[in-house]
Amino acid sequence: MVVKLQKDGFDVGEELRILQDQPFDTPIGAMASFTGLVRNDTPENPLIALELECFNAMCLKTLQTLETQAITRWDLPACLIIHRYGRLSVGEPIMMVATLSAHRKQAFDAATFLMDYLKTRAPFWKKEHFAKGTRWVEALIADESSLKNWD
Repeated sequence: MVVKLQKDGFDVGEELRILQDQPFDTPIGAMASFTGLVRNDTPENPLIALELECFNAMCLKTLQTLETQAITRWDLPACLIIHRYGRLSVGEPIMMVATLSAHRKQAFDAATFLMDYLKTRAPFWKKEHFAKGTRWVEALIADESSLKNWD
């Protein structure tokens, strides 16, 4: 189990290698991962940076709880969550999840579960910095509705 809340960047390949190279008591047949990047989807007013704020202790506890839920629900031998905070430029990784399991369906389902809950329940405040102005990011109805998949 690995949860990291950090300001610094990370190397996706290196994180996956470290996770995969751990000794396990159960057979590993699948690894699923997802990495979120800062995207510029507003060409009329280009995004310069995304700023993420959080209360570190509260946020870390939430991430650890989500990880425990995924490990328990899908009987995962290992799981990784990395989430950054601070000011990030377009193209930089914001976060990643990786899950290891005996079978691919468990690995994919657990990774998707983590993404859905990180997107909606992790206590981050996001502010977009554009060429012309700033705005706080609001929750999307579609993100909230994705949680229904896990009832």
